[in-house]
This record gives sequence, structure tokens and C-alpha cells, in this order.
Amino acid sequence: MQTIDRINGLNRVNRRVAPPVKDAVDFNLVLPPYKRFVLKNGVEVFAIDLGNLDTLMVNWIFDAGNWFEERNGVATAANALLKSGTGRRNAYAINDHFEYYGSYLSRACHHETADINLHCLGRHAGELLPVVAEVVMDSIYPEEELAIYKKNAQQRLQVNLKKCDFVAGRLIDAYIYGAGHPYGRYSSLADYEALQQEELKEYYRRFYQHGRCRIIVAGKLPADIIGQLDKYFGDLPLTPASATPPQPPHPILPDPEKRHHIVNDPNGVQGAIRIGRNFPNRHHPDFQKFQVLNNVFGGFFGSRLMMNIREDKGYTYGIYSYLVNNRQESGFIVSTEAGKEVCAATIDEVYKEMRLICAKPIGAEELQMARNHTIGTILGDLDGPFHVASRWKTLLLNGLDGDYFDQGIRIVKTVTSEGLRELANKYLDPAAFYELLVI
Repeated sequence: MQTIDRINGLNRVNRRVAPPVKDAVDFNLVLPPYKRFVLKNGVEVFAIDLGNLDTLMVNWIFDAGNWFEERNGVATAANALLKSGTGRRNAYAINDHFEYYGSYLSRACHHETADINLHCLGRHAGELLPVVAEVVMDSIYPEEELAIYKKNAQQRLQVNLKKCDFVAGRLIDAYIYGAGHPYGRYSSLADYEALQQEELKEYYRRFYQHGRCRIIVAGKLPADIIGQLDKYFGDLPLTPASATPPQPPHPILPDPEKRHHIVNDPNGVQGAIRIGRNFPNRHHPDFQKFQVLNNVFGGFFGSRLMMNIREDKGYTYGIYSYLVNNRQESGFIVSTEAGKEVCAATIDEVYKEMRLICAKPIGAEELQMARNHTIGTILGDLDGPFHVASRWKTLLLNGLDGDYFDQGIRIVKTVTSEGLRELANKYLDPAAFYELLVI
């Protein structure tokens, strides 16, 4: 233990003695709970009252992602242009209002859901929530704002299409899930050009004004925050969101060809590599076990892929593997960029590491390091009310509860080396992977 000296009546830490080192797996992690409330219209509110600072985050989550759109780009545009003007305020006035109170209102569109996210001081909630409600109920999508959005989106896409990493990220999803699936679709210049004001308004009417919604509020909560949310949102024609997979169903139709080599820039000096496969979603019993295996394989800076391909071979600045957070079906992806003259060798080394982790059990020291990193990452996710809210958001959107979190901690601490080797043989067969190289 650390030595404490008493000097002039005060306890002082002796800095000459190092503090004890404690493995992350020895910590007892607990996910702080939420309190559930229901507004007058049935919309659920999940409240996380944590922290000592007067800060507040309110997250409105709508079932309004690209899963529900009938044409590419409509869901993203409808979400991005929510702040473009209402019947009372133009875009400048809306942004000026939130900036005046030192707050920030952001939007984001995902596969199944779309968000409106408010960060502010708790004492200003009464000035800001009515304007968010105005955005939800009275956005008008002005033609001039739509024209600016289309121009900016097209210019941004033209720039990004010159980047091999951007192109690879789009295509690997299309190969794994199918080019027509919401997880695999991507927008073109023509899609942006075809956007029309009326179709955005119709999407907005269906999925925001009369949409399925849930609310997460986190921070040092004002005593009347639930009453304020009920006042401004409880009478709106919103309906409760469902934890079941969204409708309509979309079949997953992976590409029949497993190997793709694309020349995007003949003069390019490096290539983007994606090696991926379909993977079960979070409800599958292998999902949380595989997260530990992934850390050994390529999930952090001390992984096997990083030690081999970056540290030993020097082919890349960084290489990682990760599980994709989708509700219908996940995916497992290896991602890196390398000089084009060593791209083939890099791909070979990835498959080599797959075969090695399947053939030989993981050593005790390496497994302990992977466990510590997994628990350490979760510790970071519990640092503050907004991180806790993000963790709960993932669980709630996937129809899971706190028991899933507790089970995950137990799995990290108890999964065996042999159990991980069996998992590797089940999911890390090179023949099951899609291979994409974009130069």
C-alpha cells in the first residue's frame, strides 16, 4: 500500500512509493440504473440522474433511420434539415437561440433510428425544450435550405469518393448485407440531386411528427425535468417506440463473390483493406464472448494484428477489427490502410493470424491483458452520466436490460482460453470472409 506521511498535521502521500497496481478485472463494475417515466402520450423517458455539474443531455430517438425510406438519402436529409426552419423561425434564428443559451442541438441518422440530441445547462431546459418541440412538430424544409444541403452533400461526396478508405467502407457493407439492404445501401450524386421538398415533408410527417419515439435524459437532472418533458412533448402525436426489430423486414442477401479488387485511383500510393463477414446480433450467446476474442485478435493497440502487421512488418500505421452494432444482424470487420505494394502481404498476414488463433490456445498472460482491456473500456463507458446514457441506449435499442451488462462482465472474467479457441474455429475461418482491396 502507498505510504502516507503526516506533515504539519496534514496527511501527505509519499510520492517515492509507487501505488499498488490492480487488474481491471478485479473491479466490481455496476451499471448505474435509470428511472423510467411515461409521458401522457405513452412515450417512455429513461432518466439517469448522475453528476455534480449543472449539465444536461436529452436524446430523442425516433424510429426514422434509412430502414424506412423508399429512396436513398431521404432519411438522412429529413434528419439533417430538421433545423432548417420552422413556421416561426428560420435556420439562423433556431441556431442563434440555442447558441444564446450555450447549448448545442445536434442530429444524427442511423440504420434503424434517427436522433435529436440536446446538450445544455439544466437551468436552461425550460427555454430550450419548447424550441425542440417546435422543430419536431413544425419543420418546413425550405427549398433554399434543401438546395444548399444538396449542393454541399454532392461536393462532400465527390471529395470522399477520391479516398480509397471511404469507398472501401461503403462497399464492404454492400457485400456483407446486400446492396439493396439498408445496412448496405449508399447514396450517389444522383440520389442527392433527386431529393424533393415534398418527399422530405412526407417522411417528416410519418416518422417525426407522428413517429415512434423514446427519450433518454441524463446529467444532474432538474427536479421538474420530467414535468417539463411531459408539458412540451406529452401532448404531441408521438407514439411509444418498440424494442422489437423494425418493420418492414429486409432480407440479407450477401454478394455471391467473396473477393473484390478495385482501382479507385490509378495514381494512388496506398490501398484500403476490408476483410469482413456476417455475424449474429447481440442476442446471440456468442456475441459477448467474441468481444474478448476480438480484443486478442485485433481490437486494441496491443492485439495480434497490430503486433504483427504494424510493429513487426511495418505495413501500416494501424489495423483493427471490430463488431458492427446493428440490430438485425451484426458484422465482423478487419480494417486498415497500407502501401499498395504491401497490400497483398497485409491480407495474407490477417489470414495467417486467423489460422494461428484457431490452432493454438491463447496464453494466460495474453488472455489476462485482453480481459483487462475489455473491462477498462467498460470502465471508460461508465465515466459520467452521458457515457452511462450511451451504454443504456445501446441496450434499450437492442431490447436488452441490465442483466445483459452483468452477464457480459461475468463472461469477460470467466471465459477460458479453450472456449475462445472454439469460438475462433467457429467464426475465423478465412473462407467465410469477404475480402476487399481498394487502391
